[in-house]
Amino acid sequence: MTRLTRKYLSWLAVCVGPITAAYIGIAVFARPAFAANSLVGWLLMALAGLGIVALVTLSFVLARRLLRPLDQLAADLSEATAIHELPLGLDSDLGGVAQSINELRQSLADTQRSHDYLRRLLGSISDAILVTDRDGRITYANSAAAELLDFPSAALSGRPIRQLIDVDLGSKARPGERAARSSDGTFSRRDGTPLPVSYTVAELRDDQNEPEGWIVAAQNSAERRRAENRIKFLARTDPLTKISNRMQFQHQLQQSIARSRRSHQSLALLYIDIDRFKDINDTLGHSAGDRALEIFAQRIVAHMPDGAIAGRLAGDEFALIVGNLDRLGDAIDRATELAQTLLHAVGRPFRMEAQEIYVTSSIGIAICPRDADNVIDLLRDADAALYQAKRAGGNCFEIFSEEMSTATVDRLMLKSKLRRAFERDELRLHYQPKYELATGKIAGAEALVRWEVPDKGLVYPSDFIPIAEESNLILQLGDWVFNQVCEDYRHWQSSLAAPSIVSLNLSLKQLQQHRFLEKLQGIFRSHHVSPTCLELEITETTLMDDADRTVQLLNALYAMGLHLTIDDFGTGYSSLSSLQQFPISTLKIDQSFIRDFAIDTDDAAIVDAIINMAHSLGLKVVAEGVESDRQLELLRQKRCDYVQGHLFGDPMTADQLLETMMEQADGSGRYRQLFA
Repeated sequence: MTRLTRKYLSWLAVCVGPITAAYIGIAVFARPAFAANSLVGWLLMALAGLGIVALVTLSFVLARRLLRPLDQLAADLSEATAIHELPLGLDSDLGGVAQSINELRQSLADTQRSHDYLRRLLGSISDAILVTDRDGRITYANSAAAELLDFPSAALSGRPIRQLIDVDLGSKARPGERAARSSDGTFSRRDGTPLPVSYTVAELRDDQNEPEGWIVAAQNSAERRRAENRIKFLARTDPLTKISNRMQFQHQLQQSIARSRRSHQSLALLYIDIDRFKDINDTLGHSAGDRALEIFAQRIVAHMPDGAIAGRLAGDEFALIVGNLDRLGDAIDRATELAQTLLHAVGRPFRMEAQEIYVTSSIGIAICPRDADNVIDLLRDADAALYQAKRAGGNCFEIFSEEMSTATVDRLMLKSKLRRAFERDELRLHYQPKYELATGKIAGAEALVRWEVPDKGLVYPSDFIPIAEESNLILQLGDWVFNQVCEDYRHWQSSLAAPSIVSLNLSLKQLQQHRFLEKLQGIFRSHHVSPTCLELEITETTLMDDADRTVQLLNALYAMGLHLTIDDFGTGYSSLSSLQQFPISTLKIDQSFIRDFAIDTDDAAIVDAIINMAHSLGLKVVAEGVESDRQLELLRQKRCDYVQGHLFGDPMTADQLLETMMEQADGSGRYRQLFA
């Protein structure tokens, strides 16, 4: 009961109580008067009636005064519906009621805002959210869940979650666990289509920590699974050729070796490499090179026996495993037969960009367990055999032997040491003089690089230049030679007015360098040496590689003042028409023709033809590899212009060549008598 109510009831008691008591007293004492029908009785009765009327009137007034604030409160509550707040300036007794109602309204409004915010939040989440009661029936599903399952949100409400996912919710979320468990599973869409998902389940509990349901969050994992499958595919398969990549092939080779060991059988490993594959990339572009690799792999797979395994080990390197070979002889025979088949198959031409392309290959063969019984050694032995096939000219195969193993180890050791040769100052430059046959004077000298290995002695170019070509060290080596020649020539100029021209060999990779001309010009400027003092020797193979570009480069070199010579002429494939395109001044006959031309009529005829052809084109001729007086005399008879070789001594150091040139200037050349 409020303080206001108690106040008005007390007023009513004070006023009504005495009147009621008076009325009762009058009624009691006036009763005899009524009975006597006296005037006093009637007066008392009148007084009692007036008291009752006054009592009723007073009660009505008091009631109205009591109800008026309550009516005002009702009106204010009705108005508060529109203005959202009760006025507190009411009667002091009703102000507390209004404040309590305001607080209740604010609490309800806050709760409603939180509820709306939570719904908006869950609705904006990209993950599907499903809330269930304790029996597993869905009580809430956000828009992502409706879209994922292809159901209207209302249709999901009340549906057992087991119709969507066959899982025991209790097994996915246990009481007391701080994080929900993630699982991969399958949801069923409205049309029954299975949908791969990744989902988590968490248990919901009330304020008394009693379980009241579950919440399930799910994501469509179809894209993720496709990505994972793609990653797994790429981890095992070469994406271009669709055969095993290096890592997977080595794993398969290891398994094959283990099976052959258990069954006491042999297996053959064929290491296959495309010959001159770089020419395709450089000439037709890398897209054409990729297409050539695809065709190459397809032909290998098409002709390999059943049960064989193919893999791509590197850019243009492939391999085959042929197992289940009972005897060693059978393994060698089968591998030989397969190698011949593959050489023929991959050697067939194919068309690309309206051009007919010929691709040949080289193959190295190693047998397990004869040659090796583990992956690393077997691959090494097959690679050694492949290297021998390459050295033999390509388009052939070789079977591994112990001698190849020794050569391979030496080659690997040299490759490793060659990288450090520049740092350790192990390279040396020697010069082989070139003599004018008519006068016996030194007309120039060829710069020959030597490598002095501490534990091996002097290593000749024929042993390490191919290694430098393979590892691209040829570029660093070429820069070193250019700088050293210019440094030596600058030193000679301090003692001689006009030292002889020096020849340097120029490799294909050097010529293909970006900004090669700018690099040469920088070297000449740094050493203060004129380009007219040097001569570049270029092989026929280098000339014919991308002939149009080579012509432009050689014209630019010739314009700088450099002399140009074709080295090892007769071993390449240049024609007379192609020779006329290049600004060449000299031909150098390969020593393979000079070695026996004094006793071999065929070689003699070739040398004679080269000399006559060169002179008809206005070119000078150099014969290298001259080692006997008989060779020198025959070359003089055939009107060869220059000669060089061991007949005139071994290649010499820069100081020795300077001494020889100074002797000639004094008229006391040591080999002049040979030309008398």
